[in-house]
Amino acid sequence: MSISKKIISFEKLSFLKKLSNKKVLVGGCFDIFHYGHLQFLHKAKEKGDVLIIALESDQFIKKQKKRKPVHNQIQRAQILAELYCVDYVLLLPEIKGSSGYQQLVKDINPNVIAITKGDLQINNKKTQINSIGGELLIVTAYIDNFSTQQIINLLN
Repeated sequence: MSISKKIISFEKLSFLKKLSNKKVLVGGCFDIFHYGHLQFLHKAKEKGDVLIIALESDQFIKKQKKRKPVHNQIQRAQILAELYCVDYVLLLPEIKGSSGYQQLVKDINPNVIAITKGDLQINNKKTQINSIGGELLIVTAYIDNFSTQQIINLLN
């Protein structure tokens, strides 16, 4: 599949719901792609047939991470789409509140939401996946020394 076909605009979200294979949904910024990201995505893909990444917006990074993104959303999507384990990258707009993410999960209807141990949004994600009868799976432990902020700090 070509890279451009792997990247889905938010307006074409309904396409993902129609997929009949076992869908695994992950979310994140993936701003500076690193080893921890790679391990997480490979383990998530093992839990289903189709791996979908809900890729946060540049505005999300500015507000939640309190910094400018290193790579813009399109650049991050292109990097992720190059990985063979990634089937689709969904470009998220700025989503406000847990109800927006709840609707996103309903719209995609994944079988699994995959997370890393210690995910700060575990309770919200549990609620979201339970509402559609899916499963929340911790697929990797948090890998020390691999975070975008730590890499930025090292470079500074």
